[in-house]
Parts: sequence; structure tokens; C-alpha cells
Amino acid sequence: MCGIAGFVAPSLRAEATPEVMTSMLSLIRHRGPDEAGYYLDDGIAMGTARLSVVDLATGAQPMADPTEHYWICFNGELYNHIELREELRGLGRRFRTRSDTEVFLQAWAQWGPACLPRFNGAFAAAIRDVRSGDLFLARDRYGKRPLFYVDREGCGAQGGGSGEFLFASEMKAFRAFPGFRFELDPRELASTFAVWTPLPDRTPFRHIRQLPMGCYLTVRGGRAVLGDYAELELDVPPFTGSEREAAASVREALRESVEMRLRSDVEVGVYLSGGLDSSIVTKLTTDLSAHEVRTFSVEFDDAVFDESSSQQVVASHLGTRHSSIAVSSADITANFPSAVYHAEVPAFRAAFVPMFLLSRHARDAGIKVILSGEGADEAFLGYSLFRETLLRASWGELSDDERMARIGSLHPELSHFGPANRARLKGLFEQFAVERLPGLFSHELRYQNGRFAARLLKRRDDPFADLMALTDATPGYAALSPVRKAQWLEFKTLLPGYLLSTQGERMSLAHGVENRCPFLDPAVVRAAASINMRFDDGFDEKAILKKAFWGELPESSLTRRKQPYRAPGAAVFKQQRPDYLELILSETELEKIGGIDPVFARKLVKKIMATPTGEVSTKEDQAFVYLLSTAVLNQQFVLGQDMPGDTAARADFKVSTIVDQRTSRGSKPAGQDFPSAGGNR
Repeated sequence: MCGIAGFVAPSLRAEATPEVMTSMLSLIRHRGPDEAGYYLDDGIAMGTARLSVVDLATGAQPMADPTEHYWICFNGELYNHIELREELRGLGRRFRTRSDTEVFLQAWAQWGPACLPRFNGAFAAAIRDVRSGDLFLARDRYGKRPLFYVDREGCGAQGGGSGEFLFASEMKAFRAFPGFRFELDPRELASTFAVWTPLPDRTPFRHIRQLPMGCYLTVRGGRAVLGDYAELELDVPPFTGSEREAAASVREALRESVEMRLRSDVEVGVYLSGGLDSSIVTKLTTDLSAHEVRTFSVEFDDAVFDESSSQQVVASHLGTRHSSIAVSSADITANFPSAVYHAEVPAFRAAFVPMFLLSRHARDAGIKVILSGEGADEAFLGYSLFRETLLRASWGELSDDERMARIGSLHPELSHFGPANRARLKGLFEQFAVERLPGLFSHELRYQNGRFAARLLKRRDDPFADLMALTDATPGYAALSPVRKAQWLEFKTLLPGYLLSTQGERMSLAHGVENRCPFLDPAVVRAAASINMRFDDGFDEKAILKKAFWGELPESSLTRRKQPYRAPGAAVFKQQRPDYLELILSETELEKIGGIDPVFARKLVKKIMATPTGEVSTKEDQAFVYLLSTAVLNQQFVLGQDMPGDTAARADFKVSTIVDQRTSRGSKPAGQDFPSAGGNR
């Protein structure tokens, strides 16, 4: 795993280019602490900070094909690189390394953008075509790896100018480019607060966009043109075999997925939460590994959030060498600013901070690669959201007794879904039995919390307008069933925008740990789509997965209801009172956050601080964490203060490879230290 960065900037002084490129890489060195290199040509630069996982000795970047027609900077892994290498060799392609980076490059040279649907992996890549002068950017189909860009001064598809184009795995790298300044975008903040994540092509900052999942971008002649190569496959033909055959098919697809993701020249560990998904990944990993498997997990002092007993049961049953880290309220508040710095977006809960600490724990144990269970709930309808959607969609067909029984089964882990509150909940579900937000029926209940959080902004635009425009413009979306629409929304918003990024990849790569997600294999997602609700009514949580692994996992893992991973929220900040809490307690500091409504924000903060923890509503808790994380982002990125990454020592980090096409052809070694990255200039 790595971090990549670069720019197309014909007007940048030639002598400044190496320093700017090096400074950009220095700001994302945590993603790839093993080595770094960059490529320069007239008006263009791109580089990689590399985490060595496959082909440690000869996989250095930037890398060229044998003719030096193409150069690549690659972040990620191609899990099917062995199969692709053999296919390409059969077509006459010659390889000089064992790395999947070279496979990506040779596939591009052979097939161009048509190679992208062939890839089974997690990646973001930049490719330079020396002959045409084009720059290509590409991102994997599920958005596992980030890729951001800035299209300045009319360089983009709408402008046709010859301005500057910047790209990077993390937005913080843009701080090193002359003249760049971060500015929060109130419209995007409102959408983020409402939807819980930025939309697929958006960020919270003005002028910064992200390359959507399953897309590529061509920068040519001063224009940036977006293309897509992979649609989300949810509406697939139903599985035609028996239930037993379906379970066997799912198990085999997952086994093959885990086997591919164990391809590595370094040890691979597993995050074990104790739930069904991570237990399945752990089970398959122990089956396929020739050595003892190491598993890692988080423990909480608060029993409401702690799953350590379930983790221990699974670890003992499967014989893993298990290690856990205990996370306290003080740990969450102490590490919140650093975790926000790496997340780069506002967050609606603090659950990403323990994952930040867990990845550090795994790194300190010598682990560079981790398997985890993300994507299972989206693919196999594991969330209660899907059952809520089914219930609301069939509301008019059910009796009152059936409605009450179904409500009671939705969230057994949440006290406010208990018997005492079911009459009130029945009234709430009654209100949302008919669609109000076109195309967003499945998420309307959730989005009420988001609508409340959007009141933190001065803008009073509809915060869901852009999401509704996206679904309206998506071919085939309107014809999907309510549950399929719910899946589409999860795959396009919360999964890539929070679970795979803020809580996943960004926390792992903060400490140089690569995460891999076996449930997000195209074959697994297709298998799930063909089987979901084929043999059950959708109310039996992940029924086919349980059948596929029945008898192979502890019975408790297969029978207990899902306990979503959660962590304490506003309560920890009230208890610990960290210094940065002043950013939202002080009226003066609140006024510094562009776009925030200080009147509503002050009322919210005052209420949270004065209300007993048990009486703070979910929507208030989420809005509080949103406000605090936005204040920290503003302090770090917009005001340029308290940037955790800027204080790290860089004297021991060298640029090992420089390719300067301005003066010569080919690469040369360099013993150049990373200079300190500049602030906003």
C-alpha cells in the first residue's frame, strides 16, 4: 500500500518542482514509510510513498514499462495479479519484476482503460503517457482507496484552460503546492452532515473533488475528462440452485477471495470484532494459512460497547494468537485530533478513533496487512436498515400485531427499541411508510438525524438535493426495489465515505497498515446479489452466510444478533474536557468556522454539556461530534494550526528514486532528505 501525489502545472518554475513534489510526498509519508520516489517531466510531476508488501526488492516506484512509453505511480493491490501476469505473458508482454504494480502498468499498455474491469483489487493509480502527454487517474470499483484532485484555473472539462491540476491520495498533500489554501464549503458540509458522508465525487472543501469509485480521469490538453468503467451490480439474475448449493457457492466465493487477499510477501493479520463477518474471515484465514494467524481487536471499559468476550470465544475456537487493545474515554479524546487529521472529513461519531489506535497496535506488532469484514453487511443485507425498509414498504399489508413484532426484532441491542417505546416507534414508522424524499425512501428515517445536524450551517438549502440529483441521474436506479435502492445508497455513500475511509483505510494507513476486505470481491458481491431474499424473507439477518459456515464457528457467532461496532460519543468529551473542546465552547472560536451558524451551534453545545448523558438524543450526539470534528478540521486545514503530521521528524526518510525526464531518460538514485512541508502559501 502506498500514497501517491502529483500535479500538472506548466507555469510552475522548473527549479521549484522537485521541492514541491517532495513536500507533497512528505505529508503522506505515513501511508508508505518504506521508500519514496518521483517522476518529473515538462510541466508534470508524480510520486509515490511506498509501503512494501508485494515484491519488496524490485517493486520500487515510479515504474516504467520496458519501452518507457508509460510511467506509473500506484497505490494499492491487484489481488489477481498472478492470473493477469500469465495472460499478459501469453500476449507477448515481458516482465522485469514480480510486483502487481508492473502488472497494472503492462495491462494498461496492452488494453488501455479496458484493463480496469479486469482488475480485482483495491487501488488508485496515476499513469503518464510520455508520447501523448496525457495523465490518467483510476480508482477501484468500490472506493477502497482514495484519490482526490484539484482542477484549478479552468483546467477541467468545463473550462478547457491550461491551469493547474493536482492529485493525491490524501488532501493534506495539496498544502505543499504554492498558493493552495483550504476552505470549507458550506454546501458540501450540509450535504455531508445530512447524508453522513461526502457524496462520491465530493469533499468538505471548496475546489477539491474525489475521483468516484469505478471511474477514471484523463487529463489531456488542459482538459480533465471523467469516464466510468464499473457499474454496481445489484440487480443480477437470481441463483437457480437449491439453498444448500447457494450456501456452498457463497462459501467457495469467500474462500477464493480470502485466498487471493493472503497473497503477500509479509505476514497478514485479521481484525476480529467477534461478529459473524470477521469470524468468517478469520476462519477462512486459519484454513488457508500455513502459519499461526494473529488476530487483533478493540476492548472498551464500558460494557455497552465492549465485545471482548465474543472475540475471545472465536479466537479460542479457531486457535489464533489474539491481541487486543483496551480503549478508554481518555484515549479517545487524546487521539481525536490526530484521527481527524487523517480522516480529513467531519465525522458523526467517534468510533474511528479506536480504529486509529488499533492500527497502531497492529503496526507495533509487526503487521503490515490486515483482513477485515467490511462490505459484508452491504452485500448480504446485514443492516437493520434493510429490515426497516422491508417493514415500512409493507406497512399497509401488516396487522398492528405484526407491525409491533417486527419493530421489536429490528434492534434488540438498543434499549430505546424495547417494549416501553414500541408504541411511539409504531407512530414514527407510520409517518415514514410513504416516500417523502424521491428515491431515498429507505434512508428517510436515518436522514432525519442528518437533517438536524445540517441546521449547524447558516445555509438553508435542501441538504439532500445533490444526492437526489445523483440518484435521478443514475440509469436503472428508479426501477430498483426499495431494498436494492437501500443497498445502492449504502455502497455509494456510507461504505466508501465512512466505513472504508474514515473508520477504515485512513485509520489503517495512518500507521502504515494496509487493510483488505474479502467481502468486497466482485464475485462475492455478485453471489450475494443473486441469493439475497431468494431463500428467506429478508428478516433473518444474513441467513445464507450463517448456513454457509454452520458448524465451523462457535454457535454464539452464528446465533447472536448483530451488535454494530460502536464507541462512546459526546459523553467522552464532556467527561475529559480536552483543551480543543474550547473550539466549540468559545463563541470567538465558533465564529472562525466558515459557514457554521454560531447561534444554533452554541445552543446545541450548551444543551449537550448540561444534559445527563443518558438523556442526549442520537441526533444531538451526532451533531455534536460533527461540530467538534469540523472545528478541529478548520483549525488544522483552514487555519493551518496544530497539524499533527507537520511536527513529525522527516530526517530519516529518503527519496530513493528520481526520474527526471527534463534532462535525461531513466532513473537515478537519490539520497535526498524530505524537507519540511510548507503551510498554506
